[in-house]
Amino acid sequence: MIKSISTILLTGIITILPIVLTIYLLYWMAITSEELLGSALRWALPKVVYFPGLGTIAGLLLIFLVGLLMKAVLVRQVFSIGESIVFKLPIIKTVYSAIRDFFDFFSPKKENFGRVVIVKIGNIEAIGFVTQEDQEKLPEAFRDRDCELVYLPMSYMIGGYTLLVRHEDILPCKMSMDEAMRFVLTAGITGKNVDATIQGGKSA
Repeated sequence: MIKSISTILLTGIITILPIVLTIYLLYWMAITSEELLGSALRWALPKVVYFPGLGTIAGLLLIFLVGLLMKAVLVRQVFSIGESIVFKLPIIKTVYSAIRDFFDFFSPKKENFGRVVIVKIGNIEAIGFVTQEDQEKLPEAFRDRDCELVYLPMSYMIGGYTLLVRHEDILPCKMSMDEAMRFVLTAGITGKNVDATIQGGKSA
């Protein structure tokens, strides 16, 4: 009886928690933008013009405007100069570069960045993400070895392994990055089928 109740409660938590966390994240972003931009707007605009939620709307417009401006070559050059200054600051450059690299991994502007693959390790196959195919951007010891840099994330935790894998041990995987990430991080509990092209015409 107790085991059955515990199972039902756990199922309820697993069902509700992702929804609650998603809503909370959106709520936190809305409240934060309202507090930061709302106070500035209340100071700049007449009381008659301002209304609750205007700060959130301004935050969305600001994010959209930044994304729009980043399409301009001049703005990107100015931003690059600013980043080069940040990269010279001790401690800050380490934290910023780590966060920057993480979000660049999911950037839609890089078509081949984060390509989903299957890595063969002996008789084991693992889903991974190609993070670097440009040999010039690899450490000197890793260059000219007919290899690619592949990231293997761990399930249910933040972390993983970055491996230099030979091309012959990398197989294409017909999964989108979002599908593959969900599949790996949940240890396959999502039940997403992996459709991969294996050498010899087989599939996994």
